[in-house]
Amino acid sequence: MTKKSITIEAWSKKKNKPLRYFELNEKIHRAANEGYKNITVKNVYGQRFICAGMEHKDVKVDIYGTPGNDLGVFMDGPTIEVHGSAEDQAGNTMNAGTIIIHGNAWDVTGLAARNGKIFVRGNGGYRIGIHMKEYREFRPIVVYGGAAKEFFGEYMAGGVLVALGLKFDNGNVSDLPLKDVVRGSLGSGIHGGAIFVRGNVPEHYLGVSAKIQPFTEEDRKVLTPVFEEFCNYFNVDMDRIWARDITKIAPSSSRPYGAYYNPRSV
Repeated sequence: MTKKSITIEAWSKKKNKPLRYFELNEKIHRAANEGYKNITVKNVYGQRFICAGMEHKDVKVDIYGTPGNDLGVFMDGPTIEVHGSAEDQAGNTMNAGTIIIHGNAWDVTGLAARNGKIFVRGNGGYRIGIHMKEYREFRPIVVYGGAAKEFFGEYMAGGVLVALGLKFDNGNVSDLPLKDVVRGSLGSGIHGGAIFVRGNVPEHYLGVSAKIQPFTEEDRKVLTPVFEEFCNYFNVDMDRIWARDITKIAPSSSRPYGAYYNPRSV
């Protein structure tokens, strides 16, 4: 029988401390297996691997607190909405589903993601989107509303990675300075997919094999529904998104480090 909603407490009142990550995850998986479609998890204090490997495509998990590393790792279908920030590696090797984060999400978000979507309202850390990949219709999408640090899109093999350079402050939305949206080693080693940055990107920010390419009408068609979804989640005016030009960074080579190999060793 389909059950509508359940609330799971991530804090043990009996022990007066957070549940161990495996205890919390067991509760979440059990609720989904029992047919609950809306799962609310309260008082999360850094527990790792939340929703790891979940395959329930019709389940929504709302998280209140700060999930730890590897939120949604290997997940294949559900929607996770974090009403706060997340730690490192959200969406690690995810296959399908959607992760919505209303705060920041730090290093290595979307690591090796194969499909699915990640929307972050705020800022990110280092190596976001590293080794994202795509195959046929399977294409991961990662969007940051704010800024990202060095090695954004490192070793990308596919997918869509976006930094919008927006600043959220007490309900007001403004633009970050162009120089602060992304940093150096942008797309270093990229050999597939594309990075889109709202605003101009200096050439010296680009990493090995990353090249600024013309932004086409086809790119606009790809990004329009992505931006619409982002704006819907975080209450942003779509016109503001398009108020700045979008810079597209794509691979200049499918073998970015080919010239660095010793021919005697390959």
